[in-house]
Amino acid sequence: MRAFIASAMGVTCSAVLVLPLAAPAGAATDTTVTAETEAADPVEVPGSTQSLPLTALPPASTRATGAPTEAAATAEQGLPRRDVHPFSLVGVVWDDADVELNGTVQVRTRATGTTHWSDWQELETHNVEHGADPGTAERDSGTVRGSTAPLWVGDSDGVEVRVSPEVTDVRDRDSGASAPLPYGLRLELVDPGKDPQHLPAAGPGAAAGGGESRAPSSEALVLPALSKAETEAESEAEDGVAPGTKPYIGPRPTIITRKGWGADEKLRESTFVYTKSVKAAFIHHTATGNSYTCAQAASVLRGIYRYHVESSGWRDIGYNFAVDKCGTIYEGRAGGVTKPVQGAHTLGFNADSMGIAVLGTFTTSKPPIAVVNAVAELTAWKLGLFGADPSGSTTLVSGGGNRFKKGTKVKLKVISGHRDGFVTECPGERLYEKLGTARTTSARLQGR
Repeated sequence: MRAFIASAMGVTCSAVLVLPLAAPAGAATDTTVTAETEAADPVEVPGSTQSLPLTALPPASTRATGAPTEAAATAEQGLPRRDVHPFSLVGVVWDDADVELNGTVQVRTRATGTTHWSDWQELETHNVEHGADPGTAERDSGTVRGSTAPLWVGDSDGVEVRVSPEVTDVRDRDSGASAPLPYGLRLELVDPGKDPQHLPAAGPGAAAGGGESRAPSSEALVLPALSKAETEAESEAEDGVAPGTKPYIGPRPTIITRKGWGADEKLRESTFVYTKSVKAAFIHHTATGNSYTCAQAASVLRGIYRYHVESSGWRDIGYNFAVDKCGTIYEGRAGGVTKPVQGAHTLGFNADSMGIAVLGTFTTSKPPIAVVNAVAELTAWKLGLFGADPSGSTTLVSGGGNRFKKGTKVKLKVISGHRDGFVTECPGERLYEKLGTARTTSARLQGR
């Protein structure tokens, strides 16, 4: 189970509260679980999470003058500018994961060692569509919190935040009242730690070839690309690969393993939860922004991992795989890249599916062609292991959500966007419109 060691949190500000999470009770009861654990090889610096409770802010009209006000006179919460321990990723969480934050969350940060403050940046608040399905042990663990999407801001040591509730009807506008904010709002500041000493090179195919072992291993930094023939031969030795899939398994792409991107295995739960099959792939964007460099992608992923586990209370990172904007593919939730590991990515449809998250925000920004190609290559291989046609459709049973009631049989494209299973903007309009290209390319790579 999660071992949260206070000394590893690395918090130096006396006003900072670090809130450890208890391990979810019974998290191993969803389905078949192995008792094995992956070898832990901690990163050079394990990283840290600072958790700061938000307080009521004075009305905006009095902030500049500093006029005294009653805290109850405003519905806004936040923190004034302050110095903090260095961090690179920021998010806001609250107590009840079933409660939405109806409003806006804005942050600005100061680059470490400078006096330069960023402009106000908005966090994606509608993040309830991510996470474990209702009724599962992970969801009902008692540790899961509501959360915004995290935002990558780069190396920073100062922060300011404001959370403004949404005015929902005309009467509220006339009275100046608004819907209440969720209880227990806290600002989460994540330091992803330093990269491993032997961080693999970024970019698609960067680790291809070489003489290292080609079989999946918890000790490997990289799983090198295999040809279609090599992939088919290897799949024959894999337990659980769907019968009759051999003609349509795409070549395995290069994958940076959890050890390769520096995942601290002490954070996650030690056991794994599996679903029956992988019939569909849901494509996401992380909404963390596009300001990172490809050399920083492993740090972004470690930040999201820590935010999902320590701040949001999940058993592990929610996504099964991640893709950065240079097209590099990363292993996500632990349990084996060839296995049907159950993730926490598409609320209501985590069973019999996998989640692929593209690091970045693609609401208005066009995804690079390397991203679309990487999604196609990854799905051609992983869906092929389970006999799924990337250009086809499949039927999944909803576990409950805002688009489909629990128990509803839903026909979906084998490669779907998050919005196909839940009312959400994810994976962003510009990425969503490229899924047709990904389906066609993926099917071609399978030899269909």
